[in-house]
Amino acid sequence: MTVNEENNKPTKTHVLIFPFPAQGHMIPLLDFTHRLALRGGAALKITVLVTPKNLPFLSPLLSAVVNIEPLILPFPSHPSIPSGVENVQDLPPSGFPLMIHALGNLHAPLISWITSHPSPPVAIVSDFFLGWTKNLGIPRFDFSPSAAITCCILNTLWIEMPTKINEDDDNEILHFPKIPNCPKYRFDQISSLYRSYVHGDPAWEFIRDSFRDNVASWGLVVNSFTAMEGVYLEHLKREMGHDRVWAVGPILPLSGGNRGGPTSVSVDHVMSWLDAREDNHVVYVCFGSQVVLTKEQTLALASGLEKSGVHFIWAVKEPVEKDSTRGNILDGFDDRVAGRGLVIRGWAPQVAVLRHRAVGAFLTHCGWNSVVEAVVAGVLMLTWPMRADQYTDASLVVEELKVGVRACEGPDTVPDSDELARVFADSVTGKQTERIKAVELRKAALDAIQERGSSVKDLDGFIRHVVSLGLNK
Repeated sequence: MTVNEENNKPTKTHVLIFPFPAQGHMIPLLDFTHRLALRGGAALKITVLVTPKNLPFLSPLLSAVVNIEPLILPFPSHPSIPSGVENVQDLPPSGFPLMIHALGNLHAPLISWITSHPSPPVAIVSDFFLGWTKNLGIPRFDFSPSAAITCCILNTLWIEMPTKINEDDDNEILHFPKIPNCPKYRFDQISSLYRSYVHGDPAWEFIRDSFRDNVASWGLVVNSFTAMEGVYLEHLKREMGHDRVWAVGPILPLSGGNRGGPTSVSVDHVMSWLDAREDNHVVYVCFGSQVVLTKEQTLALASGLEKSGVHFIWAVKEPVEKDSTRGNILDGFDDRVAGRGLVIRGWAPQVAVLRHRAVGAFLTHCGWNSVVEAVVAGVLMLTWPMRADQYTDASLVVEELKVGVRACEGPDTVPDSDELARVFADSVTGKQTERIKAVELRKAALDAIQERGSSVKDLDGFIRHVVSLGLNK
């Protein structure tokens, strides 16, 4: 809190928040903003930047907290983004670079807003896809909705720009010897954004520079916690050349409600269905807000669930593209698994499902939000990474944390239904070592967000630092 010299009254420290408009990015940053507002209390005034069609994502937060205001700027038109589309969830997966590039055109209106504001923000916290916000004349904090190890890998990729020795070999292994535990991945398992980079293309040079700006930003806030990723957090501090790295996770929703859109089954029905099941006997299947399985994958997964004999909940994302054959379920599947399986078309109350005593395993694409939610629930993960940082997350879950087992991998891989059935059956009857580890990691996660836990200390440290920026203006 700063002091206004004219009337000697304290003035709030103003912070600008800028989420990237994709569900897996907006939700953790808005949940962090909620915590920031509650923990910072009277010391902070928070403004959240959204474009008009993303305001509904912000509305629950605006009604819950008094010290948050929206800044609504028109969405900058882009030749490759259909008119009226302002969120990645309404684009195919290839829409991420288009959205990153389009939002760069908010630079001028943002500068105009900052310079004309009577009490401008002293800092901005923005998603790691918005590195260009480092260049607004105020300290910029990079918010990572992904794991700390993912930040390490992205920094290495975009700064060192490694390439394949054999251009035609997607199976070539890329090594990261400077990162703790020396991770390595096949080239087709690293960031598709990075693999799509076109040297000399202005849009791609903008994206490259934006990622490089992440490393040069004033600080970094990560949705993780020290007990889970301490070695990677320390590496990031060394890499950035300072200690302004705060691990504030697991960032959890402070309220329930529908956070994801339309659904075919009510939350009450899902919960009562689970209430009728035995402890740790249900497998939950969900691949996040972006992934739509191919028809062949859908059939194989349906067959595996049917053969396994396990009880399950399967959240199926319907395809965005019209006339798509993706996401279609076997005719009659619901009838054949009635009483044993529940199929949800559309949004599922994932946090509540994972925390229910009946759920023992989670088949996941390993998006970081899903991993964090599974860790907090103490649920065994069955990994099926498909793109982006999911391969990194799967390796962390299975090989380092040992709280998961591999089920499948790849966006186009059609799993063997007999093998999947075995994995499902084993996940609710065996895997005792991984189950114990999952329970231990859950305790560490919950300890981190207790009053004297590592993540609460980091959140308080972040707030103190931001307030000090206001005092030093």
